[in-house]
Amino acid sequence: MNWLPLTSLEGLDNLVQQSFIEQIAIFKHSTRCSISRMIKDRVERGVPLQHMPAYYLDLLEHRDISNSIASRVNVQHESPQLLILRNGVCTSHASHNAIQPEMLGI
Repeated sequence: MNWLPLTSLEGLDNLVQQSFIEQIAIFKHSTRCSISRMIKDRVERGVPLQHMPAYYLDLLEHRDISNSIASRVNVQHESPQLLILRNGVCTSHASHNAIQPEMLGI
């Protein structure tokens, strides 16, 4: 699993623009949460082929970015959360145990 860090609002702007070229994923992760860590590990172990760029957002460091994502794509913030973006909109999302590795192979 090759996570790309999402660490700035400018990076989010670039990522949204990238979603007009290719489908992208954003994984929101709370580094102090055992459930979030378990889901992240499950995704990393379960992705046989990664078919899209996958971005990793550390919520403890960058809650402002998470809030911006929620307002831009109109999906309520949750943690952990996996969002799939295409053409600037969220086409699929899941949180907690509903997050499945297969989402990254769409």
